[in-house]
Order: sequence, then C-alpha cells, then structure tokens
Amino acid sequence: MINFADVVCGLAWGDEAKGKITASLSSSKIYDFVCRWAGGANAGHTVYVDGKKYKTHLIPSGIFFGVKSIIGPGCVVHIGKFIDEINYLSDNGFDTSLIKISGRAHVVTDDHLNIDRSSLKAKLGTTGSGIAPCYSDKAARVGTLARDTPNLSKYIWDDNLYGNVLCEGAQGVWLDLDWGNYPYVTSSTTLPYGSCSLGIPPQKIRKIFGAAKIYDTRSGIDPLFPDSLLDDPVFAEIGEIGMEYGVTTGRRRKINWLNLSLLISAINMTGTTHLVISKCDVLENVGKFCLIEDDILVKFKSLSLMINHITSIIDEECDLIEEIRFSRSPEFI
Repeated sequence: MINFADVVCGLAWGDEAKGKITASLSSSKIYDFVCRWAGGANAGHTVYVDGKKYKTHLIPSGIFFGVKSIIGPGCVVHIGKFIDEINYLSDNGFDTSLIKISGRAHVVTDDHLNIDRSSLKAKLGTTGSGIAPCYSDKAARVGTLARDTPNLSKYIWDDNLYGNVLCEGAQGVWLDLDWGNYPYVTSSTTLPYGSCSLGIPPQKIRKIFGAAKIYDTRSGIDPLFPDSLLDDPVFAEIGEIGMEYGVTTGRRRKINWLNLSLLISAINMTGTTHLVISKCDVLENVGKFCLIEDDILVKFKSLSLMINHITSIIDEECDLIEEIRFSRSPEFI
C-alpha cells in the first residue's frame, strides 16, 4: 500500500534543478521508490554526490542514494541510451539492480531518431532524441512496449508501488503539451497530475516541490525567447557564471529575467506547496537584480530586496505555499 507520494516538478521551461531537489530528498532515506512519470532522454539532470558531478537523462535521481528507481509507463526509452546510462552508473559504483522500467513504457527506435533529426529538430528546436515520433506512435497505437523487447526484460518492473514514493518530473510547466507555447513544447505531461500515471491515487499526493530559478532560461526554439537574448551581455554573463548549457545537447540556453507573473501561474496550476528558487548566487556574482512583473521590468538594488518582493507576492497570491527556499549553492538545494 502507498503511504504517500511527493512530487518534484518544474515551474518554468525545464532546467530548474529538479534533479538536485530529487537527489536531496532521496538522500533523506524516507522514500521506498523514486519514479519518473514522463519524457525520455530529452531530459537532463545534474546531480552532485560527495562533491562529484553526475549527469543522467532518463534514470531517476534516487539511484544515487540506493533507492529503487522506476521509469514509469508514461516514459519513452531508447534502449541503447538506456544501456549506456546503466553502464555509466555502474562504472561509477551505483547499484543498477535498483533500476526498473514499466513494461508499459514505449520504446524509442532508430526510426524515431531519424524522423526527429530530419524534420523536427531544426523546425521546433527538439533535442533530436526521437521523443515526439515515439509518442506519436504511442497515440496511433502502433508503438513498441518495453515489455515486448528482450533487451529490456531483466529491467521490467512488476508495477508494484508501496510505502513512500517520490515522483520526479521532467521539463517544466511551460513545456507541457497542453499548457506550453504550442507547438514549441515537449510531447508529454509535465504537470504533477501526470505522476498519477505511475498508479498513484491523487489523494495520496502529500507535497509538491516546485522548482524554479531566480532567472528564466529556455533551450531550443520559442518565439517567447527570441535569439536576440543571446546577444545581451548581461544575460551572456549570467549564462557563463550559471553554466547554462543543456545537459543533453550542450547548446547554450537563452536567458531572460524571471517572469514573476508566469511563476505565480505555474505555482498555482501545479499546487506547489514547497517552492525552491535556485541559482541566487549567480545574480549576486553578476550584481544585477531584475524581474518581469505584469510585463514590466522591475529593478532592485540588492538580492535581498528582490527576494523580499518575490516572497511577498507569492505569499499574497499562492495560498497553497507552505515553504519557500532560496538556494545559493550550485550543488545543493
């Protein structure tokens, strides 16, 4: 029986430190499972363990702390990339016997990769990981299930969840297939209700950890993030100090000031109870403190004044919030 489920979700366009939050929560040893509910190897998580940096794309961050790590039925899996990630984790001393895949997850084929790279990557700014074509085949009922693939047979999950569960999201609210700036979106559900696809009753959800940064970033193509942002010297400095390069693609992320109005919407839409806003140290190093509120640029003389303003507005407009944490560490939340 499931006691409760906590959910980690992104409140922006991905790259919000969900992996670090999941890793930090996993290290508490209170969870029996850490589960991904959507997406594939188009996601990228950077996690620090004992001061060493690790990068994953599909396997949940619970693996770094000896927690059973499940790739759920709403995910898509490229076998070669999955095995590469298994070998990477094994070579670094982690127990990969804890990793399981739902037999209902769909398999990304090389044909999916070719379609993505030839027709979608340049047009929509995808990672070229075959995600959209795989989900297309899933919707058309012509996809391949993980349970039907001999190469994955030893990893197939028995669909049994119990105890305390941590659900790890991929991407963020504004990349959601329904709520993002369509068609410049991902191909799955990024909002917390997607975690119920793991077989979790909604009533069991206890806490929702929403992740954001003190500034906004966007990988790929989106008219809301024009290429001209790449030419702004302040944003370029933020990008260099914040190491804003995609984990999966290595491409430079576009940067803009935090859109507080959109963050408020994301918090309320997701039902976030515990908010983590990271990379505050980056703005401290740059010495610029700005955000966008109701389409107006608001400037502050210090980070503390900016934090006080953000906290005040969130307290006023987000009645489900129980805790707000501002993080300055690149390694921890």
